[in-house]
Parts: sequence; structure tokens; C-alpha cells
Amino acid sequence: MASADTVSWTGDYAAKVTGGWITHPWLANGVSIDSRTVASGELFVALVGDRFDGHDYINAALKAGAAAAMVSRVPDAVEMEAPLLVVPNTQTGLSALGAGGRARSRAQVVGVTGSVGKTGTKEMLRLTLSAFGSVHASVRSYNNAIGVPLTLANLPEESDYAVVEIGMNHSGEIAALSELSRPHVAVVTTVAAAHLGNFNNVDEIASAKAEIFVGIEPGGIAVLNRDNPFFRQLRSAAEISVEQVIGFGCATDATIRLIKYDASPGCNTLTVEIEGNPLVYQLGADGLHWACNSLAVLGVIHGFGENTHTAVRCLAGFQGMQGRGVRHSINLGDGEIELIDDSYNANPVSMCAALELLGTSRPKHSGRRIAVLGDMLELGSGEGAFHAKLADNVAAANVDLTFTVGNRMLHLRDALSSVRRGGHAEFASQIITPVIFALGRGDVVLVKGSQGSGMSGVVDALLQASDDPDMVIVDNSH
Repeated sequence: MASADTVSWTGDYAAKVTGGWITHPWLANGVSIDSRTVASGELFVALVGDRFDGHDYINAALKAGAAAAMVSRVPDAVEMEAPLLVVPNTQTGLSALGAGGRARSRAQVVGVTGSVGKTGTKEMLRLTLSAFGSVHASVRSYNNAIGVPLTLANLPEESDYAVVEIGMNHSGEIAALSELSRPHVAVVTTVAAAHLGNFNNVDEIASAKAEIFVGIEPGGIAVLNRDNPFFRQLRSAAEISVEQVIGFGCATDATIRLIKYDASPGCNTLTVEIEGNPLVYQLGADGLHWACNSLAVLGVIHGFGENTHTAVRCLAGFQGMQGRGVRHSINLGDGEIELIDDSYNANPVSMCAALELLGTSRPKHSGRRIAVLGDMLELGSGEGAFHAKLADNVAAANVDLTFTVGNRMLHLRDALSSVRRGGHAEFASQIITPVIFALGRGDVVLVKGSQGSGMSGVVDALLQASDDPDMVIVDNSH
């Protein structure tokens, strides 16, 4: 089973958990925060932000079929007969719905955090746990103070498992979300220099990640990266609250130990030992970082006492996701080119992993390895050094040509040998045409950068150009 029955919210129960009141009775089959995508029968939550007010879209949501709307005020334009849940604050109300959804659920909850690999690990868990029961999991990367309560508010009572992705930008955020989700198993994929601009050092990031143990249920389990330098710090923090710590990685004392990794695009073979017992399986997603994520997944399966042989049969068909390593075959008129879309986000660890993946690629017809790299954001005062250091990874991966985007990436460009330098642009839209003209038959091209650098636009343009190879894309917009 992939999922349980749809969630159900009565107006009376929603009013009880939020401390609000309803204008008319209603019944909702889910919760939404977006009037553009709200489905028929869902409760629309009118959140208020710095640049938007969901109260402006109540009528649009109801017209789209929303069962009701949760509001903190009733705009004049809303009809008196409208089914509403009135609360003092809709953000607080959403958190209360999340707590209510979690309280009535029988699910075994897995909380997943880490500097990289959260969403991929969450999706692997969604896939593998479905072999043992119904699974509810976060949508996309809904991992913050809005996304986590929304995930829990949509948690069906009868789900066997729930997988909740938990992210952060500042200390204290994970603790609150852990207390809300109350996981039975807490996974920390790794600790690295991500969002470092909001912390003094990586040690502080490790402490912030350890907050996931704050809300863990009694008898809980921690699944930790044994190879990470902060393993001992995380283990010490976990042991205050958990009953068992499961380590994964290459270390000899890892509970889930990687013995051998044979890389082959689309069909990678892993040999692991689980407490000394051998297990061989295939993984569709390419790259050692995906292999490590799969070890964390096995740690969860093992912790739950489920059959790991059954779980790994699901992984052979698991592929990289959009923006996270998915491969495309494109044709720009001169023959087939392989595009690796890793454009969703970037930090030093994930950038190194992506370049390593590019290095293992096998260009055809004397093709080249080409990287198109955008700025890595939120790295603080050391951002220049982090970017410049990537030159070593570019060289190690035998990248033939590197295009760079953004002022921070100038540090990398300056550190590259002249023969490896492609074009540079301040904005992603400006690098598209030079990249298209540079690509040739048999090339393998990697596109990666932080979300704010706009590198997904480069991927979209390459895919669009592949559909119409005669099209030349010029976009000077910022």
C-alpha cells in the first residue's frame, strides 16, 4: 500500500484543537495553504506573510471547491454563508491542526533532517516503507514551520508510517518541529556547511540538527551518519532521549556498513553488512551520495524490525528527482547530450557530490564533461574560500569546461586553470545561450547551484531547446 484513506476534519474537531469557532458546520478531506492548488473538499488556511495575505483569496479558494477556510478575520467580500473556522492567528492555527493530526494518528513517525539529502532520503523511505504498510510523507520539500504542520494536518489516522522532513535556517527551529511531529525514529543524514551564514561555525549547525531528538517518543531510535565528523556529538545528544543509536556509513563499527559500491548509470550495486549480515542490492539513483542516503533508509527499516531484503527490492527503480540528479537525454541538433539536473539547491558538500557524479559519467563519441555552476548561498564570511576550493573537485572530476554564474562563483573561476574555464555570467539567464552554443554531441553537462541562483532556468531552457533544436534562447532578464 502506498497511502491510507484520505484525512478527515470536521469543523467541530478543527475548532476544538485550534481554539477557534465555526460559522457553519463543514467536513474537509484535507488541508491546503494555496488557493491556486486547493482541491475540492479541502480546508483552505489563509496564512499571512510579509508580501501576501491569504484572506484576499478566500473567495477564490471556496469557488475552487474548498470545504471551508480558516481565517483570523472575515473580509467584507466574503459572504455571510461562507463556511469558516475563525482563529486568532492562522499560522498558530495551522500548527494546532498539525498537532491534532499527529495526536490522533497511529503511525510510526520518522523525522528526517540533515544538511543535505533530506528530501531524497524522505522519498526513499516513502518508497521502501510502502512495502510494509500505508505511508504518508511530506510533499516536495515542505520542511519548515509551515510545511511540517501542513504535513501532519494531512496525516490520515490509519497510516502505518509517516515520514516528516524537518529543515531549519536558525537554531531552535528543529526543536519546535520535533516537538510537533514527535518522531519514533530520528534521522540525521549528515552535518555540513549549509546555511552557515546564520551560524558561527559548523559545530553550531550540528547542535541545531541535534534538536531533532528533543521531541522523540520514548523508546525512540536515532539513525546517524557514522562517517560524519560530528557523529559523536550527535550520538551524545541522542543518547539523552533515545533507546538505540544506529550508525550508517563505511566505518567498521557502523551498524549499516557499506562494503562495496559499484557505480553503473541507472543500476548501481551496493554490498552492505547489517550487524555483520551481508546484503547486496541495486539502486537506480546514481552517485555515492544517493548510496549513503540508502544506508540511512536501511537503518530505519532495521530499527523498525522490518525485512531489509524486502525493502531493498524497492530501490532498484528509485531514480534521482527533478533538480536532484535526474538525467535527461537532449538533442541540440548535433547529436545526443546527457543533462544531469541537480539545480534545486547547493552547498559545498552537495556540490562536491555532484561533481564527483559528473566525474564518473562516460561521455560518448569523444564528448566532454561540462559543468554549469551557480552561486552557493548562505555560506557566511567564508563563502569565497568555499567557492574557490571547488576548483580541486572540478580537476579531480576531469571536467573539461566549467561555466559559472554569479559573483560568488568568480572565486571558482579565478581558481580554475584557463583551459577549464567556460563563460561567466552574473545571472543564470545570461549563461543559457553560451552553454547551448558550446554543447556538442556526446557531452555530459551538469547544472547545479543554490535555488536562489536560478539554475533551474538553465535546465528548463536546455530541455526546451532540445524540443526545438533550431531555437536560440536569449534572455537578458534578471
